[in-house]
Amino acid sequence: MIAIAAGLPSKALHSRRAVGWWLIVVALMIAGMVVIGGLTRLTGSGLSITEWDPVMGAIPPLSQSDWLDAFHKYQRIPQYVHEHQGMSLAQFQFIYRWEWTHRLLGRLIGVVFLLPFLLFAWTGAITRRDVPRMVVLFALGALQGFVGWWMVESGLETRVSVSQYRLAIHLGVALLLFAAILWTALEYLRLPPGSLRSPTSPQAGGEQKTQISPPPTWGGRTAEASAKAVRVGDLALVFPLLIYLQMLLGALVAGLHAGLIYNTWPSMDGRFLPEHPFFNAPWWINFFENPGLAQFDHRIGAYIVALGAIAVWWSAIRAKVTGPARTSVWAILLITFAQIALGITTLLNQAPILLSALHQLTALALLSAALWHWYELRRRSSGQGGMK
Repeated sequence: MIAIAAGLPSKALHSRRAVGWWLIVVALMIAGMVVIGGLTRLTGSGLSITEWDPVMGAIPPLSQSDWLDAFHKYQRIPQYVHEHQGMSLAQFQFIYRWEWTHRLLGRLIGVVFLLPFLLFAWTGAITRRDVPRMVVLFALGALQGFVGWWMVESGLETRVSVSQYRLAIHLGVALLLFAAILWTALEYLRLPPGSLRSPTSPQAGGEQKTQISPPPTWGGRTAEASAKAVRVGDLALVFPLLIYLQMLLGALVAGLHAGLIYNTWPSMDGRFLPEHPFFNAPWWINFFENPGLAQFDHRIGAYIVALGAIAVWWSAIRAKVTGPARTSVWAILLITFAQIALGITTLLNQAPILLSALHQLTALALLSAALWHWYELRRRSSGQGGMK
């Protein structure tokens, strides 16, 4: 069946899809930014550039004197004094290039977002109604740059590494930006239900009868007739939030280097809880500053995410969802168990760089699948008269 969007000419439909694919590219770049940021931390490179210059900072040192100047600035911070004393210039260049690449990708994302946005807005591919949303997304990206420098500053005066709190905030803003851009891309790539029409055979007088596609159903029944639809939607809404919180817990683990201790599973060196879990006062601060308890929290979070994935999958299967919503829920289940296996392997091997990067990338894939599933369920419900 040949289908076109009701009220949308073919050219406008292609323009919408172009916007959607552009946003997918931006989302993939942000995912790469998150992974490279993790590698930057794992290689100890995050504090190698001690100044923030949004414009001229895009140019790396070009001469021997430039490199020596950057190295001398690094030698003044606590990380060099207490951990990297005696580092050679070649070793410094290695960690500098990691951090420079991370910052350059951030600048590149800004350009890749801004220039096509201006073009799409000028041509009308992005509607006037969506222009403010795109401006907010660009502003959120700029905020991420400020937060990144704010995080780096925490490791330049008295600490040998960045604050785990600021690291978690930095990741949190990046994930919010990633999720918002991915959601917007889905809206441009997936037309609202009921917006498709198919021309039938010509009627008398040369007119064509247009048939509007019926709204999708849940297991052959309308949404109003199925309370399962509401339960499925509620679970689909909660699940991405669980993943988001679990990734923030992972940032605390990374900031505290907690992946390098208690490298056994399912126990923590033969214990359920880490040794001396509440040695700091007040007791609640241990959840954020005790490396052992931070790792314990991340483990428990993984179990909760696994149970959530099973609940989302089971509720969708019982509700007999079809199409992309069914595909996305199977993706959630498979990625969740792959992520758990990868997380355990990473822990047992004391967080090697490659496994840690794959663990973070798989977490982003799981978040993407969860957002996709939630989007598809909302799309179905909106075509049936709304969602509670």
